[in-house]
Amino acid sequence: MALETWVMAHEPLLRVGFFVGVFMLVALWELVSPRRALSLQRRQRWSANLGMVLLNTVLVRVLFPTVAVGMAALGAERGWGLLNNFAVPFWLAVPLAVVAMDFVIWLQHVMVHAVPALWRLHRVHHADLDYDLTTGTRFHPLEIVLSMGIKFASIALLGAPVLAVVVFEVLLSACAMFNHGNIRLPERVDRVLRWFMVTPDMHRVHHSVEDDETNSNFGFNLAWWDRLFGTYRERPRAGQQGMRIGIRDHRDPHEVARLPGMLALPFRSAVDGYTINRRRWSDAPDPAP
Repeated sequence: MALETWVMAHEPLLRVGFFVGVFMLVALWELVSPRRALSLQRRQRWSANLGMVLLNTVLVRVLFPTVAVGMAALGAERGWGLLNNFAVPFWLAVPLAVVAMDFVIWLQHVMVHAVPALWRLHRVHHADLDYDLTTGTRFHPLEIVLSMGIKFASIALLGAPVLAVVVFEVLLSACAMFNHGNIRLPERVDRVLRWFMVTPDMHRVHHSVEDDETNSNFGFNLAWWDRLFGTYRERPRAGQQGMRIGIRDHRDPHEVARLPGMLALPFRSAVDGYTINRRRWSDAPDPAP
């Protein structure tokens, strides 16, 4: 299709354009109407978090010269995946693929909390001592490699159209910056929005130091999955202002707010109770005698 050909030709520019535009919008919003006071200097955290983004971008381009859009085009050419083998109209295939890929991301997010070895990688994201739009961009390079592999497999299995992949990637990036934003939404607006999409107040609960709160609200984009599968939590026990952000045993800024420390974090200390299958919070049921 002419539209998909155009999208493929301009995919890098589209993604960069949306990333920069949303980043600037949320950053300005944070300055005008912050939700919480930050504990560290923005310069310190942003240099580390955005340094990780730069490192991951280079790594992905080196290890995955065929980006996700290329995988979608290859799948269409060779007839891979469900949507390429059934007579699904294009106008329906695109939203179906976007929703399906969002569900895969939700499942992946649950998985990296449930498997201790994967939590080692994912805790780099959670170890940020503050919560703002750059938190949504900080992931360990090994987790990015894992995520790319899962993304490629899901695109091939679904037979996702090129347009769906671009829409999904743009939405995922934009929503990650929005729902990690240190921004204030009117309570009524937040209450309505979180029936459809993940809001900052909803996702911030997921970054609490409390184990049970960390293991809730896994969504990045669509808010349906947490409600459907029983992992939705409306608010933290201490409230949005009183909750502590980060990981209880990793509070040293040199470890969690400097790039060398962040890269080394997965290989330090034992895996603790934050993983789903090692719960130890105070309101968990007592173990059987």
